[in-house]
Amino acid sequence: MASVEAKLEEVARLQAQINSLTNQLEAANYSAKGSAATKRRQISPNAVHIQQVDGGIGQRPFLQSRREMMGRTASICTRQVMSALPTGENDYSTHPLAMRIMDMFQRPSENLDYLNSEQFAKDLFKLCQKVRHVLEGEPRVVYVQSPAYIFGDIHGNLEDLHFFSDNIWRLGMSLTAGNFVFLGDYVDRGMSCLEVTAYLLAMKLQLPNKVFLLRGNHETRDVNGWEEHYGERSFIYQCRSRFGDDIGYRIWEACNQVFDRLPLCAVVDQDIFCVHGGIPRPVGEGTTRVQDILNVPKVAGINPPYEHEDDDYQQVASDCIWSDPASEEQEQYSVDPETGFGESLRGGGAICFGNKAVTDFLEQQGFSYIMRAHEAHAEGVAVSKGARVFTVFSTSKDHNQGSQALAGCILVDGEKLQVINRSPAYKNQYVHRRGSISLNALSPSEINKRMRLGLISQEDDESSDEEWDDFDSSGSESEDEPEQYTFSKDKRRSSVNLDDMANTFNSMQWDSVHSAGYVSASSRHLNLEAPIQEDEDEESTVDGDIG
Repeated sequence: MASVEAKLEEVARLQAQINSLTNQLEAANYSAKGSAATKRRQISPNAVHIQQVDGGIGQRPFLQSRREMMGRTASICTRQVMSALPTGENDYSTHPLAMRIMDMFQRPSENLDYLNSEQFAKDLFKLCQKVRHVLEGEPRVVYVQSPAYIFGDIHGNLEDLHFFSDNIWRLGMSLTAGNFVFLGDYVDRGMSCLEVTAYLLAMKLQLPNKVFLLRGNHETRDVNGWEEHYGERSFIYQCRSRFGDDIGYRIWEACNQVFDRLPLCAVVDQDIFCVHGGIPRPVGEGTTRVQDILNVPKVAGINPPYEHEDDDYQQVASDCIWSDPASEEQEQYSVDPETGFGESLRGGGAICFGNKAVTDFLEQQGFSYIMRAHEAHAEGVAVSKGARVFTVFSTSKDHNQGSQALAGCILVDGEKLQVINRSPAYKNQYVHRRGSISLNALSPSEINKRMRLGLISQEDDESSDEEWDDFDSSGSESEDEPEQYTFSKDKRRSSVNLDDMANTFNSMQWDSVHSAGYVSASSRHLNLEAPIQEDEDEESTVDGDIG
């Protein structure tokens, strides 16, 4: 018993020693941590940069280290990584073609010779070739993230486009945060259709994942070739007047081949549906409207159609570029209560969409808003259908909206929507009125040049066509031959009837209709299959005559 008690006492003594040593060790650790917390470490201004170096032929690679200043390490590494990235063959940021067009847009008055030169014609051909291939890689519905600027009709208005350039992307689109979505109708009505088209296509070429160009009803041959109706303000007239009949027609056709490939719609943040006209009627059961739009052929003439275009999907595309929101009167008397669609005031087979159609579409797709263009509004932006449909109009001229009309756009930034308008008081340095004092020093020939380019408003009829030499594309860059598409030979009618539209507007006695002859492009004798050489009535909200 005595030995057992002795062993227990020894164990207790050893346990006490262990506890004492543990307490001492914890105290020592605590003291060390406290001194380390109060001691300031000296930061070295140098850092070690380690990289793998190729050892040469027959030798293994090895690691190499060198000391560099800390402040330069991040910038040096970033530069090395950026320089190692492949630039690819599609970097057009410094391409001479793009640079010439950018300089033309920024200083149009100083580039009159270029705008009236064969070089501009060649640049447009090459630009159309390149952009056509870019657009062929895009779906009929493009998906965009905010922040995004949404622009409506421009209609050859260089002055208002300059306003947006000066105030939204003043440092250039590439250095401006966000994406840019244009809802169509770039040509007709204005006097600078070629300049606007060249600039927007150049921006698409330089920034294909930042600039998105949708298709409007004026990006069809039946409309932008309607010279009898729009006269000198039609796109085809300006092409022919600038470059002569032969080259001018070829440029018009080359631009329309690009328009055939433009997307029809865009979706911002999976929540906002963007389109030129409006929502299409459903094709059938089992598919959503967005799926129907995605099924539209990637190359579509629409008005007139190609042979390969299916009637149902031609109608889907037509609804996207032609339809309008129904007025209150239409909601009561002409809109089908079961479908929510009815006949548009434009006539000619175009449709309007009412509250039910909007509700059904938004619920089916899970969207909150529809942003569209196609109708002139003096305020630049209008809201309808319970603040669910926004109409954006980005030109303040040529639509009988008065001298105080605004040009607007919308910034979508997450959950915020901001309207940006051009004030009537804004003064530009590009377009001048005929009686401006700043024109006194110019000769009559210089004034006529500027009138033909839309740089002087209130034009007279004394300007004459300029003769051009035959266009030679032998020096142009080689491109893949485009796939040939044939217009329907069985006299398939377009999805809308422009003659009927013109008669409708004429019978309504709208002030915007000035032309006595209404002949659609489909009934004129234009050789549409010719090969292209490679190288103040605010009550009237409908977009002018026919949109």
